[in-house]
Order: sequence, then structure tokens, then C-alpha cells
Amino acid sequence: MNSILHRTFERYIAVDLHKNYVVVGGVNIRQEVVLPPRRIELKDWPRWAGKHLKKTDALVVESTSNAWDFYDQVEPLVGKAVVANPRLVKLIAGAQVKTDKIDTLALAKLLAANLIPEVWVPPLFVREARGLPAHRRRLVKARTTVTNRLLSLLQRHSLPGPEGEPFSAANRPWWETLEVSLTEKLRVRQDLDSLAHLKGQIAELNDEVNRLSTTQPWADLVPFVMQLPGFSVLLAMIVLAAIGDITRFPSAKKLVGYAGLGASVHNSGKTRRSGGITKTGRRELRWALVEAAWSAVRYSPHWKAEFKRLTSRMPENVAIVAIARKLLVVIWHVLTEQAADKHADAERVAAKFMRWSWGLTQEQRDGLSTRLFVRRQLMRLQLGEDLTHFSYGGMPRRIASVEELLVACPQLAPSD
Repeated sequence: MNSILHRTFERYIAVDLHKNYVVVGGVNIRQEVVLPPRRIELKDWPRWAGKHLKKTDALVVESTSNAWDFYDQVEPLVGKAVVANPRLVKLIAGAQVKTDKIDTLALAKLLAANLIPEVWVPPLFVREARGLPAHRRRLVKARTTVTNRLLSLLQRHSLPGPEGEPFSAANRPWWETLEVSLTEKLRVRQDLDSLAHLKGQIAELNDEVNRLSTTQPWADLVPFVMQLPGFSVLLAMIVLAAIGDITRFPSAKKLVGYAGLGASVHNSGKTRRSGGITKTGRRELRWALVEAAWSAVRYSPHWKAEFKRLTSRMPENVAIVAIARKLLVVIWHVLTEQAADKHADAERVAAKFMRWSWGLTQEQRDGLSTRLFVRRQLMRLQLGEDLTHFSYGGMPRRIASVEELLVACPQLAPSD
């Protein structure tokens, strides 16, 4: 629980935020009601807040889907604004009788007593970075639903699929000439149109993720996550956006707990046992880490050996979660220390940076060629200083030397 108040305020105001209205009420430091709870329509709230809120007020609102925008509105009007963790508030202030007015005053009294479990309020650039992959996942899910419908049609009619990629543009005529009813032909045509539309939207989102990865503060952080096996630009951005600010976590253990990857523990009397992971943290962070873990144990010698060691005494699905947790610990160290991973393979990392550069425009690469861009990212990691070539696709690839990069970007030269 955070200590959120460092001075005494005249009023401690709580807001119970709903979709179309708010209930606002407040107490003083002695827990006396100084603002009786009242309902205000959301459209009237800005006018009311501008007239009644003061810099001598502290204000709290529970975290909901619209809490961040609400926080942005009220934060300049009061002396202190906080967002409360609703799950922990419920544990602290559980009540047998619940109404909007009772909830509001209970929250205000917790604020006055400095007992609010505070939620970190992500800045706008973090919220946008979190929202983009979430929207992409919805589009990918919709695409999967459409492809499953088309494949089930083939199964119903015992038809073999087309050669090659089933849903490529080249195979569209194959689908449109299937000998099925006119009704099913209509459904096939519309599903194919939906697939083409979703494909374009997902590609556009991928381009935007790539663009964001080259903006600050992400541009300085993405290479440290991407250097790890299994992490693409997309997964690196999901992880970084979920973390927000690594300095919020004083230890790797705290970050693991935030991700919900720590083991649950039952400790009562002489009985102590651990269970599965808590799953109480950010879902997208766990998903990204597990996705990266599966890739890491396939392609990285270090993580492959670690996975083999773990699966000798536990099921694969449990072992992969353990790998995901270990990867998150490494992420905490490389971001906190701004260092290369001790198991990093400079050639593999250079290949990943090359693929990253291919998804960027020259402007997004700050005018650098791919060879210079790769060297720039390796320099961030202080990795592969003597590396001149690496193999990709069976072909040797050359990267720029440190000297070539410093000629193109003299501002990167160390100062005397």
C-alpha cells in the first residue's frame, strides 16, 4: 500500500464514476462529512468540478475503463488526485450494505486516513502504446473466426483445400468457384472480403507499432528487450507498454508479481504450500512473455537447455511459464542496468535489428541505411563492437562499423 498524501487537505473527496453519471462526496481530516454525496450527470461534471473543486482538496476515483480521462480532467483542479485499486479497496472497506452514496463516503474516509491502495496512472503515450496491440489482438481474433468459418465449410462438404496458402489472393478464384449452394457462395464471398479487409487493417497496425518503436521513450528501450530470444518488435512493445516505467519496480520480484507470474502461496499455521501463478497482473504482459518463451526454447541454445532441465521434473506447460518468468527477470535487469544480456548472441541480435529496420521508413530510421541502423542499435547495447558480418537466409550480411556510424552520426561520439 502506498503512502499517497504528504500534507493535510481541507477536504478529501471521492468520486464514484459510472458510465453516465458520478456520485461525489467528501470528508475532512476528522472523517466528518463536509460534502454530502450527490449525483451529477457526467455531461454536467466539468462545469461542477471547475466551480467546486479547489487546490486544497485531495480527490480519489476508483480505476475503471474511463478513469484515466477523468483523472486528466480533475488532476489540474485539485491539490492531489489519485486512482484507487478497486479490488484492494473492496478488501479494505468491505460493507454489507452497498449504495453509491455509501461507497463514495467510504472511499473518501479511506483517502483521509491515507489508506488508499494507489494505482499508477500511465501517461498518455503509455496508454496509446497499450491500446494499439490490444486493438490488433481483436482484429487477429476476428480474422481467426473468419478463417475457421471457411475451413469448416470445406470440412462439411469433405472438400480438400487449395494448394499453397489457403487464403491468398491467388486462391480467391478457387474459393469463388466451389460447387456449393448460392447461399454458401454468398457467405464465402463475404468472408473473403472480410479477410482482405482485416489483412489490410492488421498490416496498417503493424506499421504503426513499428513507427511507435522509433519514438521516444520506446526507441531507447526496444533494443534491450528485442535482444532477448523470442521477442519481435510487437512483443517488445507489448512488454514495455505494460511495464510503463521500469523504475516503478524496485526489484525483479516486484515486476514478476505485477505480471501475475509469481506463485500463489497458502501460509496458515504450520501449513505452507505454493500453487499455480497468481494471474492477478496484466494479462497481455503474461501472454507476450509466454509467446516469447515458446520461441526462445525452440531457437536459443541457452533457453532450450533450461527448458529441457525444467521438463525433466514438471509438465511442459508449467515449464514454459517458468521460462516466461525467468525472461521477465532478465528484462528487469537489462532495462534497469541498461545492459546487454550476458547470453546475447551478437549475430542473432543483429539479424533481428535488420528485420526491424525493414519494417521502417528511412525517416523512421533517422535517415540511416539498414547497415547503419543495425550498428546504432548494437551500440545502444554495447554489443558486437567487432562484428562486421552475420548470416541471414543463407547469405552473408554486412553491417556498418562503429567508425562508419560515427561519421554519419558524429553526435554519438563519446565526449572528451
